[in-house]
Amino acid sequence: ETNTLPFQPFENQEGDVLRVEKEHQVLKEQLKEAEEKFQQLQSRSLEETGALEELLKKSVEETEVSQNELDWFHQDSEAQMKKWQQEKKEARDNLKALRSTVKKHTDTNERYLKTIEDKEKQYNVYLNTFLDTSNKFANEKVKLEELIKKSQDDCQECVKRAVKAEMSVLQNWKETEVWRLSGTIAKAETNLRILKALSSSASAAPVLKSQIDSWQTFISNVKKQLEKVEAEYEEKIELVRSGARISLGKVENVDVPSP
Repeated sequence: ETNTLPFQPFENQEGDVLRVEKEHQVLKEQLKEAEEKFQQLQSRSLEETGALEELLKKSVEETEVSQNELDWFHQDSEAQMKKWQQEKKEARDNLKALRSTVKKHTDTNERYLKTIEDKEKQYNVYLNTFLDTSNKFANEKVKLEELIKKSQDDCQECVKRAVKAEMSVLQNWKETEVWRLSGTIAKAETNLRILKALSSSASAAPVLKSQIDSWQTFISNVKKQLEKVEAEYEEKIELVRSGARISLGKVENVDVPSP
């Protein structure tokens, strides 16, 4: 996320600032080459001028040289001088143009540097604000995590208490139902013993036999119902102890009609 997107408004696309800096460097190199060329041209022109002046001096001293040749020499020297002056003027114009371009790019570069410096200051302000906010959120996060952990611990404690309460309720229901069915069985067995005692009489035995059979069947059914109730309550208690969610309700019990 660092320096990979165009830096608006100074870049329309990624790398515009770097490209301007590269163009600035190229122009500096071109300016250096132009100055070197100008110095070489000036040196060569001085040498040529010196040679021409020497030739002129020699021509004047030599009386054998004709006036036409002397005129031609002057013309040629003037032509060379004009040519050199023209080249010198062109070199100066090019140098002036290059200096103007360099100044323009230098001003632009300074303006970009100033803008970058301002943006860096603004970025540092935003960064400090972000760090402060981040630290604040981090502190709040730690507090929230502590509250969540405490809530989770409280929730687990509540779950444990709820499990104990559900197991206690189921155990009470179981004991109540077992006590009720056991009492029913005890009363039925008492009635059965009375009937068996009465049936010892030969005259009463045929009459009481069907009642004795009914009570024995009743006691057997109630015992089965007792075993069923105990098993179902134990199953529910084990499910609650293991953490399973069940519908907390009494075991359905079908009352066996007594004889």
